[in-house]
Amino acid sequence: MKESQVHYVCRECGHIESKWNGRCPECGSWNSFDEEKTVPLQKGRSEQPSVMDASVRRLSDVPYEKSMRVSSGMEELDRVLGGGVMRPSSVLVGGEPGIGKSTIMIQMLSHLSDNGDVLYVSGEESPSQVRLRAERLGLRAENISIFCDTRLEALSETIEKLRPGYIVVDSLQTLSSASIASMAGSPNQIKAGCMELSLLAKKIGAAVFFIGHVTKDGSIAGPKLAEHIVDTVLYFESAENGVRLLRASKNRFGSVDEIGLFTMDGKGLHGMKDPSSIFISSRGREGLPSGIAFTSAIEGSRTFAVEIQALVVPAKSGLQRIYSDRIDVSRVSRVAAILQKHAGLSLADQDIYVNVAGGMKLSEVSTELALALALYSSREDVPLSPDLAAFGELSLAGEVRPVSFSERRMKSLADMGFGKVLSTESKSSLQISLLTADNIKAALIAAFSRRK
Repeated sequence: MKESQVHYVCRECGHIESKWNGRCPECGSWNSFDEEKTVPLQKGRSEQPSVMDASVRRLSDVPYEKSMRVSSGMEELDRVLGGGVMRPSSVLVGGEPGIGKSTIMIQMLSHLSDNGDVLYVSGEESPSQVRLRAERLGLRAENISIFCDTRLEALSETIEKLRPGYIVVDSLQTLSSASIASMAGSPNQIKAGCMELSLLAKKIGAAVFFIGHVTKDGSIAGPKLAEHIVDTVLYFESAENGVRLLRASKNRFGSVDEIGLFTMDGKGLHGMKDPSSIFISSRGREGLPSGIAFTSAIEGSRTFAVEIQALVVPAKSGLQRIYSDRIDVSRVSRVAAILQKHAGLSLADQDIYVNVAGGMKLSEVSTELALALALYSSREDVPLSPDLAAFGELSLAGEVRPVSFSERRMKSLADMGFGKVLSTESKSSLQISLLTADNIKAALIAAFSRRK
C-alpha cells in the first residue's frame, strides 16, 4: 500500500514545495507554507475530477441552448452577472462576514426554483437554521432542496443523482475530500472542491455558486487558483448608510465594469431604485466646507455624482504622508505634484487625507480635476461653490485633458441639481453653465473666482 506523503502548500497561492520555506517563491508571501499529507485514494476513486465532455468534435457541431441565461429575480445581481445567471457556469462570491452573501444566494434560489430544481449546500448552518432564515425573509422554501454533508465525494454523488439546475455551496471553505489529508479550508481542499464541482456543474449543465470567506485584506481566502477555475468572481463591499456594493472582478459572460447596489432590511437584500444620490453627503447646498469637490463617475452603464473630500494639514515629521483608500495613493501623489509644479501650491511638507463620500472606490482618470480642486480648497481654506462639479484628466504638464462620455456625465450632474460644470467642454445641449479650462491654473481661476 502506498504510504502517505508530506508536502508544503502556500495558503496564499497554492504553490507546492517538498520542503518548508520561509518565503513562497511563487507569490513572495512570508510564513505562508502549511504542511499537508496525501493519502492513498479509495478504491474506485479517480485521481482526477470528472471531466465535462471527453468527446472530440467540430465546434460548429456543439449544441447549445438559446435560453442559457435566466434572471436571478434581482435586477442588480443580473446587472453584475452580465444579464442574468448563465447555465452552465461557476461563480465565486466573496465578502465580509454578515454582509449578506448567504441571504442574496437563498433569495436567488427561491426565484430560480420556478425555472428548475435548486440545491442549497450548507456547511455552516443546520437545515432548521436555513429554513428559519428563508421564512424570515418571506421566501417560498418548498421547492428548495438542502444538503448539509460537505464531504466532496458525497456531494458529487448527490449532484449526479439529483442533477439540479442551480447549486449554492455555503461555503467553499467547508468542503473536504477524503483523498487529501488536511483540514477543510486548506489550499488543496479548496482547490480540489472548486475544480471538482465546477467541472461537474458544466457536465450536467448547472450553475454553481460558491460562497467564499475573505482574508483581512479583503481578498477571497484560499489559493488564487480557485478564482481562475470559476467563470465569475463577485465581491460584496459595505459602503456608508448601510449600502452594499456588488462588483465583479472577473466575468466570462459580461462586463466587469458594472456595479450592483443593495440595501438590507428584515426582508433581505433589495436593489436600489434610484442610487444617484447615495454618494453625495446630505448636508444641503449651503455652507459647503473647504476641501469638498464634486465630480461624475461612470461604473458600467451607470453614472454617479460623487463627492471627493480632502484634508491638507502640516506634516508632523516635515515629510509628506498621504492617506487614501478610496482613490489610489499614487494618483493622489501625482495630482499633488502637478499642483505644486504648475499652480505653485506648496504641499511637500503637508499630510494629505483623501476620502470619497459613500465609500465608493474611484479609479477613473476623470476624477483627477475634482481631486485637484479639493486639495487646493483644503490647502487654501477656500470652499468651492456648492453647485459646481468638475471632471477631467490631468497630464504631468499641467494640462486638463478631455474624458469620454462628457455629455452623459453632464446630464447626470444636471439631474442632481448642479448648475455649473468645469471641464474641457465648451458646448452642451443641456441647460447648464459650462466653465472651460485647458490647464490646471486656468481651472483653479475659473473654479475659485466664480464662487458666488
